[in-house]
Amino acid sequence: MVSVNIDVEKCTGCGTCVDVCPVAVFELQETGGKTTSVAVAEDECIVCRACEAQCPEEAIEVVE
Repeated sequence: MVSVNIDVEKCTGCGTCVDVCPVAVFELQETGGKTTSVAVAEDECIVCRACEAQCPEEAIEVVE
């Protein structure tokens, strides 16, 4: 099973992961006045690691 970990302290809510993910694992959500990425479909992850590679804040880790 794949786990997609997002460091909410690093995440700026830029949406890059939403844009690059080919299977729509991510969506942006606002919590407490801060927008961050949330992995809403981890079970759909194909471990392409595009999110890890493209995240400008290095806030995403895909763990197999």
